[in-house]
Amino acid sequence: MRVLVLATAYPELDGSKNMYYVHTRNLYYIQKGIEVEVLNFSTCQEYEIDGIKVFGLEHYQNRYNNQSYDILILHAANIRYHYKFIKKYGTKFPKFLFFFHGHEVLRCSKIYPKPYDYVKDSNFIKETVKDIYDIYKLKFWKKVFLKCLEKSWFVFVSQWMFDEFKKWIKLSENELKNRYSIIYNCIGSVFETESYKKDYKKKYDFVSVRSNLDGSKYGVDIIVRLAYNNPNKSFYLIGKGDYFRYRSKPENLIVENKNLNHKEIISLLNASRCALMPTRTDAQGVMACEMATFGIPLITSDIPVCREVFSGFENVTYISNEKCDISLEGICDKISNKFRKNEKYFAKNTCGKEVCLLNELYTEINKDI
Repeated sequence: MRVLVLATAYPELDGSKNMYYVHTRNLYYIQKGIEVEVLNFSTCQEYEIDGIKVFGLEHYQNRYNNQSYDILILHAANIRYHYKFIKKYGTKFPKFLFFFHGHEVLRCSKIYPKPYDYVKDSNFIKETVKDIYDIYKLKFWKKVFLKCLEKSWFVFVSQWMFDEFKKWIKLSENELKNRYSIIYNCIGSVFETESYKKDYKKKYDFVSVRSNLDGSKYGVDIIVRLAYNNPNKSFYLIGKGDYFRYRSKPENLIVENKNLNHKEIISLLNASRCALMPTRTDAQGVMACEMATFGIPLITSDIPVCREVFSGFENVTYISNEKCDISLEGICDKISNKFRKNEKYFAKNTCGKEVCLLNELYTEINKDI
């Protein structure tokens, strides 16, 4: 079986980790004997990373559009790139497999929290234009999905994501003709094989790892308020952004403006008593799922998607985003001794299901011939 993966961005040889969750899947696919190539819309280069060939749109147009692929995989499809591609080249592919990760099928103004006021894009005119575009986008995709339904399959990374898809795209389960699956994103393999060392010497009481400090959905302001209300506890926050150029920082909060690799995150978690990962909106929250699987006690937000994705994790508890005048001490103690390795997000239960689905679609192709 040979598949072509479409992605707006992809890890590159300079060390960038853009959309690494797509790469993680692809690595698993090739381990299972599936031939994978990637069209990265953000590159003008042609390169190979971890045995996977990656190229830009121009390379496809000039060199690869006469190649034969069985399945076209589309991650977080947008109109500008993915739709234009399938409009021009879609007939070359027997099957489409759409993965939905978030904003691409949501009316963002109704789902995502209001941006921090210092963020440059957060003005009324721009937000209004974005909302108008989203209304158009949702109607547009509904027509596209119905038109290509018979050759497509849809994968949602959580039940919450599927429920929101139905709400905003306005397609029912009957209209989808059961051509969909709910399969969670997988976690990094190191979080499968290693476990939290409770007996290690702890440097921090609460640790938070956020990719973007400036995105209000990641709840940095919640972490700050909790730190102010727990002055006798130490907080450690990792992530890139300008939040603390515009907001005050409590003395008991250490901030490192950088990104970490998996091994560095493991060391940091083992040096901490508890993970603190509030969120206002998320389709799944892979980093928090990695922490929970690793075994560190985890405090997250009491919102439906978190209740869903952490169901079955004894080391996870929930707090209200609106009530930050609380003591975290007792909350952490309540879950500090509750841990058993949970395999919910192991590759065999995530990417493994995707491979089974790809094989089923490949079988459909052979039946149609």
